[in-house]
Amino acid sequence: MSFNSTSSKPVLFWFREDLRLADNHGLTQAAAAGPVIPVFILDDKASSQWTYGGASRWWLHHSLESLGRDLEKLGLNLILCRGDSETVLHKVIAETGATAVHWNRRYAPHAIAQDKTIKENLRAQQIDAQSFNGKLLCEPWEIKNGSDLPYKVFTPFWKACMAFMNENPQPTPLPVPTFTPFAKKIASDELKSFDLLPTKPNWAGGFSDWAPGEKGAQIAFNDFMDGSIHHYKSKRDFPGIDATSQLSPHLAFGEISPRQLVHAVRHAMAAGTISNMKEAEHFVTEIGWREFAYHLLVAFPDTVTQPLNPKFAEFPWAHDPAGFDAWEKGRTGYPLIDAGMRQLWQTGWMHNRVRMVVGSFLVKNLLLPWQDGAAWFWDTLVDA
Repeated sequence: MSFNSTSSKPVLFWFREDLRLADNHGLTQAAAAGPVIPVFILDDKASSQWTYGGASRWWLHHSLESLGRDLEKLGLNLILCRGDSETVLHKVIAETGATAVHWNRRYAPHAIAQDKTIKENLRAQQIDAQSFNGKLLCEPWEIKNGSDLPYKVFTPFWKACMAFMNENPQPTPLPVPTFTPFAKKIASDELKSFDLLPTKPNWAGGFSDWAPGEKGAQIAFNDFMDGSIHHYKSKRDFPGIDATSQLSPHLAFGEISPRQLVHAVRHAMAAGTISNMKEAEHFVTEIGWREFAYHLLVAFPDTVTQPLNPKFAEFPWAHDPAGFDAWEKGRTGYPLIDAGMRQLWQTGWMHNRVRMVVGSFLVKNLLLPWQDGAAWFWDTLVDA
């Protein structure tokens, strides 16, 4: 892998969980600052526990493929690198003369720690390192209760979040920025060298209905706006009905932003193209649950592996490898449980209500640790 540069002040934009061009705050700021070098780094050692699972790797391959094509149409080349993130960034900076690195923030504990260290080290070397909110409606630390503490219950959290957004109106989603291309093409690793796709057996054969990438996300959202949103609240709780948006993996990889979704829904409601306001507003509330999850993750980072209520840390979990294997493979004998787990394996996705049921069955019926179930979901969900 080699890097060459003829431009004096390029800006690196570090893609991570924001694989889109539109409404990408960090990317827009980078484009305004100078010629942009878009970079994606596959850092498999950033956290041995929370590197991409198998289903996420499949999605990532196709999303990067889509992003690369979109950038190429605008005269930019997506630079793909594999290795330690900080090491790679310093290498690209040294060989291109870049004076700034921009990125959008992540919120998992290991990601926050890594980003903080990288930002401090870059700034110590006089590199302008800046991070932005490209993932959420509100930053987790912006929403506090009356005692200046984080919320633990959704309803008061969401009321506070909506009040905050009313007091601090969000701007219209950003368009795709205008870029000044970097003067010379930079060599990149080949996507296939990342080894993101399964080989034998090809367990991802049932994933063919998904369309990863920003274009696929927009098509999925448009289909939802033309159909299921009109009866979203009344039908979304029934797993046998195709009434959910199925946008979760697109949101997880940042192929579409929550701000784009909320703005489009509210605009349609104001324009009268959505007749039943309660149906559509309930979808916005579900985006609020996503916000709440990140709020909890930042406020209580130990909940990645530990219970929110400390007393449950001493719960006497069972040791039942055969029971866990039956749960994984959808062979428990309980039809709804088994159908959900088989759907997960076949498609990389599971209806939200079924996720709740199979999770409850694991911990309350089988008495098996939720951490083991979380690890299985992490490996098999495309929206992990």
